[in-house]
Order: sequence, then structure tokens, then C-alpha cells
Amino acid sequence: MTQQKGGGRRLLLPAVLVLAAVLFLFRPAGGDVEPTPALTPDPYGNSQAQLDPARLAEGVVSFRYTGGEEKRVKVQVTRAGGRDYNYDLANDGSWETYSLTDGEGDYTLRVLTQKENGRYTPVYTLEYALALTDPKAPFLASTQFVRYEGTGAAALAEELTEEAQSDGEVIGILFDHVAGSLTYDETQAETVERGYVPHVDEVLERGEGICVDYATLLCAMARSRGIPCKLVMGDAGGSYHAWVEVWSGDGGTVADIPLKEGGWTLLDPTFLSGEPSEEVREFVREPGNYQVKYVY
Repeated sequence: MTQQKGGGRRLLLPAVLVLAAVLFLFRPAGGDVEPTPALTPDPYGNSQAQLDPARLAEGVVSFRYTGGEEKRVKVQVTRAGGRDYNYDLANDGSWETYSLTDGEGDYTLRVLTQKENGRYTPVYTLEYALALTDPKAPFLASTQFVRYEGTGAAALAEELTEEAQSDGEVIGILFDHVAGSLTYDETQAETVERGYVPHVDEVLERGEGICVDYATLLCAMARSRGIPCKLVMGDAGGSYHAWVEVWSGDGGTVADIPLKEGGWTLLDPTFLSGEPSEEVREFVREPGNYQVKYVY
């Protein structure tokens, strides 16, 4: 699968394959997590970790760790029958926000700390049955992976779309800006460090990035304008990749792709950046070419 960029062809999918080993935060294997201790009397925290339940019904949760700065800390979010989502959590007592992105169901929310032997042990656990007030709510939040609150990207999104009259128009303006203003960074694809999470303002300042930069920037700008957007990672054409799914209340068309009215539509700002070939366009128009692994 190739991508047309400014008259020259280059292999794009092998570049994003580099992210396969480094994009996701540490996933402790089953044998690396010790048994969960008994729950504390306070269901929303203990002396080491606390959970803010204010937005749980929206599928959004915030954690902080107050057990000491010598520990490496993770948050693990798991829906029954689903896969583990593992995130970093600062050990300085600051709050961090995450979305519960696997839909309604029974969730296990855990804070884990790393021991000297490298194993992770739970210091806080909450079992929670999620019944969403709005299935789109988790994909409107400003979270660790899609952070837009207080950013220049959000201010730019407002400026670009202040005269837009529909969801479809907003999505189209933001998509065109991201796909048209960023350049794919081959060097970054080869050197990106483990645990990389884009900061949208830094992506804007650089004017270049890899697939997760394109997708995160578009997702953050869309959410900041009230457009539900999923940051999706998985397989595209046999290589690891990042793209988005957007929800439009009134349809529209973006990059010759019809937006589903009242539904989700797959958009790929990386593959459709620059001057994509018709082969690439056809690839992106077929959602079956994309296999979802994680949704943020």
C-alpha cells in the first residue's frame, strides 16, 4: 500500500508499523499482576489512590495517585470479556482523565504500582457497571490520549469553524486542515519512543508527525467543537496504524466519503493527506480494510 505525497510515492504502511511496539503503554501480562487486595471501605479511594466518580455515568473517569513519588503507576481499565487498556498515571498526586471506550457493561478499574521485581500490584480496585446516559459521551471528553482543554488546537478549531452551519461542515473543515497542513515524518516513525502520546499543540507547531499525530490532532479538534470522535488504533493493510471515527448528526461529505447521518464514519487523515492516489482513496473508502484493536 503506497501513499502519494506531492508527486512522489512512498511506502506509508511500513512506516506506521514502527508504532506497533512502542505506541501503547505497558500491558502487564496476566502473570505479572499480583492478586487484587480486598476493597477499602471507601469505594472511591484509599491512602494511595483516589477515583473521581463525578462523570462515571458518562463513561469518563479521573484518577490520582498519592502513595509516593518513588513508584511507577498504571491505570488499568477492563470491561468484562474485553481487553485491558493500560495507561500511565503520574505519581505526583495530579489528576488524569480516561474514557471507558468499550461500551456499556461491567468494568474493573484498577490503579497498579510497579514493585522492585518489575511486577505490578493493584493498590486500588473498583468494579463498576456502566450504563451510559449517552453512548457518544466517552468520545467527547478531554482525556490523556485526546487532550484538548486549554490547548491552542481547540482555539484554532473554534476559529476555523465559527461560521460552520452543520456537523458535516465542521468535520470537513477540520479534516481538511489536519490533512492539508501536516507532513508525514519518516524519521519520527523510525525513532518514536515507547509510550509516545502526542501533545496536539506540539504537533501543530512542528507541522509534521506520524499517523497517531494526525489522528489525535483531528480527534482533539473535533471533540473541542462538540463532535464525538474516536481515536482508533489497529491494523490497516497489514500494518499498525491510527485513524479516527467521527459522528455526524446531519451527514455531509469529507474527502469524497459520505458521512453517516446519526452514525459513525471512518476517516483517515494520514492516508488522505497530500495528494493521495486513487488506490489509496479506494482503500480508505472501504472500512473492511481496517481492523480495530484499541479505541480511545
